[in-house]
Amino acid sequence: DMNSYSFQLQVYFLNHRFNAHKGIETSSFSAIQDRSIYEDAHIFAKNLYLQGKMTKRDFENYFELYKTIVSSLNPPTLMIFLKRSTDKLMERIKLRGRDCEKDISPDYIDQLNNLYHIWYESYDLGKHLIVETDELDFLNNEDHFELLVDRIHDAIEQKDLFLTLQ
Repeated sequence: DMNSYSFQLQVYFLNHRFNAHKGIETSSFSAIQDRSIYEDAHIFAKNLYLQGKMTKRDFENYFELYKTIVSSLNPPTLMIFLKRSTDKLMERIKLRGRDCEKDISPDYIDQLNNLYHIWYESYDLGKHLIVETDELDFLNNEDHFELLVDRIHDAIEQKDLFLTLQ
Protein backbone atom coordinates (compact mmCIF):
# COMPACT_ATOMS: atom_id res chain seq x y z
CA ASP A 1 0.00 0.00 0.00
CA MET A 2 2.34 2.70 -1.29
CA ASN A 3 -0.18 5.48 -0.67
CA SER A 4 -0.09 4.75 3.06
CA TYR A 5 3.56 3.80 3.52
CA SER A 6 5.63 5.63 0.90
CA PHE A 7 6.74 8.36 3.31
CA GLN A 8 7.74 5.90 6.04
CA LEU A 9 9.55 3.70 3.53
CA GLN A 10 11.49 6.64 2.09
CA VAL A 11 12.50 7.79 5.58
CA TYR A 12 13.69 4.24 6.27
CA PHE A 13 15.79 4.31 3.06
CA LEU A 14 17.08 7.79 3.93
CA ASN A 15 18.30 6.51 7.29
CA HIS A 16 19.82 3.41 5.70
CA ARG A 17 21.63 5.38 2.98
CA PHE A 18 22.83 7.96 5.53
CA ASN A 19 24.36 5.24 7.71
CA ALA A 20 25.98 3.61 4.67
CA HIS A 21 27.39 6.96 3.52
CA LYS A 22 28.76 7.76 7.01
CA GLY A 23 30.28 4.28 7.16
CA ILE A 24 32.10 4.92 3.90
CA GLU A 25 33.27 8.35 5.09
CA THR A 26 34.76 6.94 8.28
CA SER A 27 36.37 3.95 6.61
CA SER A 28 39.93 3.89 5.31
CA PHE A 29 38.79 1.83 2.29
CA SER A 30 37.37 2.89 -1.04
CA ALA A 31 33.79 1.93 -1.74
CA ILE A 32 31.32 1.84 -4.59
CA GLN A 33 27.60 2.21 -3.96
CA ASP A 34 25.05 1.21 -6.56
CA ARG A 35 22.52 3.71 -5.20
CA SER A 36 23.18 6.85 -3.20
CA ILE A 37 21.27 8.91 -0.68
CA TYR A 38 20.96 11.57 -3.39
CA GLU A 39 19.11 9.30 -5.80
CA ASP A 40 16.61 8.20 -3.18
CA ALA A 41 15.51 11.81 -2.74
CA HIS A 42 15.81 13.21 -6.25
CA ILE A 43 14.50 10.19 -8.15
CA PHE A 44 12.60 7.66 -6.06
CA ALA A 45 10.88 9.88 -3.46
CA LYS A 46 10.15 12.48 -6.12
CA ASN A 47 8.66 9.80 -8.36
CA LEU A 48 6.38 8.62 -5.55
CA TYR A 49 5.19 12.20 -5.12
CA LEU A 50 4.65 12.68 -8.87
CA GLN A 51 2.67 9.43 -9.02
CA GLY A 52 0.41 10.62 -6.22
CA LYS A 53 1.67 7.95 -3.83
CA MET A 54 3.13 10.55 -1.45
CA THR A 55 1.34 13.73 -0.44
CA LYS A 56 2.87 17.12 -1.16
CA ARG A 57 3.24 17.76 2.59
CA ASP A 58 4.99 14.41 3.14
CA PHE A 59 7.30 14.97 0.16
CA GLU A 60 8.21 18.47 1.32
CA ASN A 61 8.87 17.22 4.87
CA TYR A 62 10.93 14.33 3.53
CA PHE A 63 12.95 16.61 1.25
CA GLU A 64 13.66 19.09 4.06
CA LEU A 65 14.87 16.22 6.24
CA TYR A 66 16.99 14.96 3.33
CA LYS A 67 18.59 18.41 2.84
CA THR A 68 19.41 18.65 6.56
CA ILE A 69 20.96 15.19 6.56
CA VAL A 70 23.07 15.59 3.41
CA SER A 71 24.41 18.92 4.63
CA SER A 72 26.42 16.88 7.16
CA LEU A 73 27.87 14.56 4.51
CA ASN A 74 30.90 14.87 2.29
CA PRO A 75 29.90 14.26 -1.33
CA PRO A 76 31.37 11.25 -3.13
CA THR A 77 34.80 11.57 -4.71
CA LEU A 78 33.16 10.69 -8.02
CA MET A 79 29.52 10.17 -8.96
CA ILE A 80 29.20 7.79 -11.88
CA PHE A 81 26.08 7.83 -14.02
CA LEU A 82 25.63 4.69 -16.09
CA LYS A 83 23.13 6.07 -18.60
CA ARG A 84 20.88 3.61 -20.43
CA SER A 85 17.74 3.94 -22.55
CA THR A 86 14.42 2.70 -21.22
CA ASP A 87 14.32 -0.08 -23.86
CA LYS A 88 17.73 -1.36 -22.76
CA LEU A 89 16.75 -1.10 -19.08
CA MET A 90 13.65 -3.20 -19.78
CA GLU A 91 15.85 -5.80 -21.51
CA ARG A 92 18.12 -5.96 -18.44
CA ILE A 93 15.15 -6.31 -16.09
CA LYS A 94 13.82 -9.17 -18.18
CA LEU A 95 17.24 -10.87 -18.25
CA ARG A 96 17.46 -10.73 -14.45
CA GLY A 97 14.24 -12.71 -14.26
CA ARG A 98 13.25 -11.52 -10.78
CA ASP A 99 9.64 -12.31 -9.90
CA CYS A 100 9.22 -8.99 -8.09
CA GLU A 101 10.22 -7.13 -11.28
CA LYS A 102 8.21 -9.04 -13.88
CA ASP A 103 5.29 -6.58 -13.83
CA ILE A 104 7.32 -3.36 -13.95
CA SER A 105 5.91 -1.22 -16.72
CA PRO A 106 8.04 0.56 -19.32
CA ASP A 107 6.20 3.79 -18.38
CA TYR A 108 7.40 3.48 -14.77
CA ILE A 109 11.00 2.83 -15.87
CA ASP A 110 10.76 5.69 -18.36
CA GLN A 111 9.61 8.09 -15.64
CA LEU A 112 12.50 7.03 -13.36
CA ASN A 113 14.91 7.31 -16.27
CA ASN A 114 13.67 10.85 -17.04
CA LEU A 115 14.14 11.86 -13.41
CA TYR A 116 17.68 10.44 -13.53
CA HIS A 117 18.42 12.49 -16.66
CA ILE A 118 17.14 15.67 -15.00
CA TRP A 119 19.22 14.93 -11.92
CA TYR A 120 22.36 14.20 -13.98
CA GLU A 121 22.05 17.60 -15.60
CA SER A 122 21.88 19.43 -12.26
CA TYR A 123 24.34 17.37 -10.18
CA ASP A 124 26.87 19.86 -8.79
CA LEU A 125 28.23 18.31 -5.60
CA GLY A 126 31.53 17.28 -7.14
CA LYS A 127 33.13 15.32 -9.91
CA HIS A 128 30.84 13.19 -11.99
CA LEU A 129 31.13 10.94 -14.96
CA ILE A 130 28.37 10.07 -17.41
CA VAL A 131 28.83 6.85 -19.37
CA GLU A 132 26.45 5.95 -22.19
CA THR A 133 25.95 2.21 -21.71
CA ASP A 134 23.40 1.09 -24.31
CA GLU A 135 26.13 -0.53 -26.39
CA LEU A 136 28.24 -1.75 -23.45
CA ASP A 137 28.04 -5.07 -21.58
CA PHE A 138 30.24 -4.90 -18.48
CA LEU A 139 29.26 -8.36 -17.30
CA ASN A 140 30.11 -10.34 -20.42
CA ASN A 141 32.70 -8.23 -22.20
CA GLU A 142 35.98 -7.61 -20.37
CA ASP A 143 36.97 -4.90 -22.87
CA HIS A 144 33.82 -2.95 -22.00
CA PHE A 145 34.56 -3.30 -18.30
CA GLU A 146 38.14 -2.12 -18.81
CA LEU A 147 36.83 0.86 -20.79
CA LEU A 148 34.70 1.81 -17.78
CA VAL A 149 37.63 1.39 -15.39
CA ASP A 150 39.81 3.56 -17.63
CA ARG A 151 37.11 6.27 -17.75
CA ILE A 152 36.88 6.22 -13.95
CA HIS A 153 40.66 6.49 -13.56
CA ASP A 154 40.72 9.39 -16.03
CA ALA A 155 37.97 11.17 -14.07
CA ILE A 156 39.72 10.91 -10.71
CA GLU A 157 43.06 12.54 -10.17
CA GLN A 158 45.44 10.04 -8.61
CA LYS A 159 45.81 12.15 -5.47
CA ASP A 160 42.04 11.80 -4.91
CA LEU A 161 42.43 8.04 -4.69
CA PHE A 162 44.84 8.28 -1.77
CA LEU A 163 43.51 11.14 0.35
CA THR A 164 42.81 8.85 3.29
CA LEU A 165 46.42 7.65 3.36
CA GLN A 166 47.89 11.10 4.03
